[in-house]
Amino acid sequence: MRTLFWFRNDLRLSDNIALNAALEAGPTLAVYILDKKELLNSNLGFKKTGVFRLKFLLESLENLKENLKVKGGDLVFKIGNPEEEVFELCKIHDIELVIATKAVTQDETSNETELSSKLKTLNIDLRLIWQNTLVNVKDLPFGVRFLPDIFTTFRQRLEANLKINEPETFYLNSVFIGAKDNLALPTLEELGYNSTQPHKYSLNLLGGETAALEHLKYYFWDTQNIKTYKETRNGFSGLGYSSKLSFYLSNGCISARQVYAEIIKFEKEVVKNDSTYWLFFELLWRDYFCFVALKYGIRLFKRSGIKHDIYKTWKKNKTEFKKWMDGKTGHSLVDACMKDLKATGFLSNRGRQIVASYLCHNLNIEWWWGASYFESVLIDYDVCSNWGNWNYIAGIGNDPRENRVFNPDLQAEKYDKNGEYQKMWLEE
Repeated sequence: MRTLFWFRNDLRLSDNIALNAALEAGPTLAVYILDKKELLNSNLGFKKTGVFRLKFLLESLENLKENLKVKGGDLVFKIGNPEEEVFELCKIHDIELVIATKAVTQDETSNETELSSKLKTLNIDLRLIWQNTLVNVKDLPFGVRFLPDIFTTFRQRLEANLKINEPETFYLNSVFIGAKDNLALPTLEELGYNSTQPHKYSLNLLGGETAALEHLKYYFWDTQNIKTYKETRNGFSGLGYSSKLSFYLSNGCISARQVYAEIIKFEKEVVKNDSTYWLFFELLWRDYFCFVALKYGIRLFKRSGIKHDIYKTWKKNKTEFKKWMDGKTGHSLVDACMKDLKATGFLSNRGRQIVASYLCHNLNIEWWWGASYFESVLIDYDVCSNWGNWNYIAGIGNDPRENRVFNPDLQAEKYDKNGEYQKMWLEE
């Protein structure tokens, strides 16, 4: 059976369940569609996909293309509406089956629905396979509609019934379909972006599965930084203070199951401690926000949030919002964090919580403006984690505590006591 595999946020060959299913079904055409809506400007003054995130994506696609060539395939790259581009490719290449990874959020599921309808006119099935979480949705000890609204309850119930499958190896008997299209990937400039030189404080992590596996080895085995993850995860600068695996999980250059398998291996061969557990704990948070998005759907993106709090009000002050984006609020830690984010495309987890809380509670500005800005700028943007965390911080999400506010003065005293991080960025 001639199959089209539609790559989405799963830009890898190893532990790619959906890709393996396509290759097992028959000769496969490998395809990636860059949704043209991702390149548009928002009405808030920035692009939906910023230059840092797009650069990392293109690097990941280039590496995927190289790895496919080693296996005898190649990557067809298109820009447009995904459902229309996949439909046309099916006609050109006499495709009989389309397989892709299942998504959960509105834009992506709308693409799935529209593609399925179009393919029916050609008598082609669309098979969607779940694989973006550590725990498969089918292995949850409850239905998604009964997902607990508090993470701790979710974690406890999951850990009592934990089922995580081993990572899959690449399907050995793979056969690829030769493409009839121009396969060249575009440059940033060709997509209308200005290529920028890395900032001196940038982490300079390269996109792609090859770099992801190298970074996994670096973090676990070369440095063994995993041993102190819990103690160092609230740092602000440098490569070693947290895993940085979010860069690669966000595009699916590596799977959560591969990270978990490495944790288990490290615990058996080196040490099992609070830090190794805490990285697993963070993977469960990532899963949780994915299941929250599945449960609540479009409410995740509404200004009233998943709590549907229609009485909470926010200011539409674009002048103050721009000061927040530019790191000109007048609070040194907030400003240092925002300058870091703007210059490098990355911000520590602690920094994200501080600046999000400041926008929501100190400035009382529309929380979803901040979520949209993070979507644009962050290299490691993950739709479910980003919007779920912003719901949480804004007090309209899954936080069991009412009115949780991160006091930036106390946060600075606790996590940047000598002001080194603030000086580093404010002197810029």
